[in-house]
Amino acid sequence: MNGLLKNKWVKFGAIALIVAIAVIALKKLGIFTFISGLLDQAILWVDNLGAWGIVAFIGIYVLASVLFVSGAALTLGAGALFGVVQGSILVSIASTLAATCSFLIGRYLARGWVSKQIDGQPKFKAVDKAVAQEGWKIVGLVRLSPIFPFVFLNYAFGVTKVSLREYVIASWIGMMPGTVMYVYFGYIGRAAANAASADTTGGQEALLKTALTVVGLVATVLVTVLITKAAQKALNAQIEGDSHDAIPQGSQEV
Repeated sequence: MNGLLKNKWVKFGAIALIVAIAVIALKKLGIFTFISGLLDQAILWVDNLGAWGIVAFIGIYVLASVLFVSGAALTLGAGALFGVVQGSILVSIASTLAATCSFLIGRYLARGWVSKQIDGQPKFKAVDKAVAQEGWKIVGLVRLSPIFPFVFLNYAFGVTKVSLREYVIASWIGMMPGTVMYVYFGYIGRAAANAASADTTGGQEALLKTALTVVGLVATVLVTVLITKAAQKALNAQIEGDSHDAIPQGSQEV
């Protein structure tokens, strides 16, 4: 057990070292200064829109998700533009709305098409059976686990027996750890860019703030990884149990 923990910390330290080297290299190349300029323009654009900037961000996020476009870039952008707290709140609202829209489309407008897409995936059939028995608990575990793509899940859950209310609440809670982590990534990217472009007088203070931000990011990633692994273990146990129970039924269809 101790050896396993030691190996994990060695890997974690190696990743942290690689990230630090990459940050230094990008700073030397002037990449952060360039990114900082782009982000400043984006922030200015959002500020000029005022409240409509927030509405536009949420609208674009929902539309992208419904069109099967990953929201990872937008989530990172939210961290850079709005900061960790506000960015996490906005992405949480946007991702939950997106998940709800896709769920309703999958349930009422494109049920046949979605059913065909998941027909050849026995693992999701096991998830479907587990959802019928455990409801929101399985939805939450699947959201915490990277077993299926986020956008695909939004539609796929529409053909399960979970209620809309349970789906929305479980999805919102289950998506939160990953949301905060990705928003934090975007925020630290902007912090690093600001540190790189800081003048000589405030350079040390900016670098100190960046270092503290990195520590916060590392803690966030570590907690998210631990939560994800725990969810994955619980979900796998549930799926395997339901898969064994479903074997005698063979290929029967409802």
